[in-house]
Amino acid sequence: MAGLFQVLRGKKGGGFAKAEELKGTNGEPLIIPADDEAKVTEKICTRPFAVDWDGDGHLDIVTGNFAGSFYWFKGEGKGKFQPKPQPILAGKETLKIKGVHSDPFVVDWDKDGDLDILTGSSNGGVTWAENTAGKGKMPELKPLTDLIQAPKEMRYGEALPIKEDELTGPTTATRVWVEDVNEDGKLDLLVGDSVTLTAPAKGLTVEEFKKKQAAWQEKVEELSKVIASQKADQKERQKASEEFSKHYQKRSEFVQEDRTGYVWVYLQK
Repeated sequence: MAGLFQVLRGKKGGGFAKAEELKGTNGEPLIIPADDEAKVTEKICTRPFAVDWDGDGHLDIVTGNFAGSFYWFKGEGKGKFQPKPQPILAGKETLKIKGVHSDPFVVDWDKDGDLDILTGSSNGGVTWAENTAGKGKMPELKPLTDLIQAPKEMRYGEALPIKEDELTGPTTATRVWVEDVNEDGKLDLLVGDSVTLTAPAKGLTVEEFKKKQAAWQEKVEELSKVIASQKADQKERQKASEEFSKHYQKRSEFVQEDRTGYVWVYLQK
């Protein structure tokens, strides 16, 4: 698997040309290298962000990926990029979110003249990495800190009654945009998310729902232990895996689900 970057060039009078792959100066598509199969998720890219990252006057590409880290491709001007990306660091450590699906938005968030990174996450919430380098210099980032805390992590398959009017903030799979929404001169946050609205299946009370949910969850954990066990042989793990798949379908017996998402607006004070 590979994450390719594509560009749709604007036409005079509106409209766009056919999408084309962005290539490096070597003529090959821009791809984050991941020779180690264990690191293949490094190359599955999420949002690319075009910005002059190193302050040399040329647009670079800052990108997130499935693994939750960040890279940048150095631009050489006129749409040309060096083929090999560089990892983005916080000090000497790789800048990485908790969870996966890093989602970089590059902006001077704290209004000190240099570029910071804001990001969403599969876990939810919004974090930011403060740049301390100063205007026009190669960024020097601090580790990511919370702007909006991620919600409490739920166990696999756990379901609670959740209605739209009970939501108080973004849930999981957050994506970030920064804009002065109310035109007061301050940067605001727009946060998209993914949420599953849940309710007891038709005919069930909340108490009946909770009882069936608890029994279902207990079986999930029992089968999961077998699947992950080093003591169980392959046949036992395979049997548990097949039973797990069948058991998961029984969720519909006690829960109704509506998968959707929302956009939340946070106005900066």
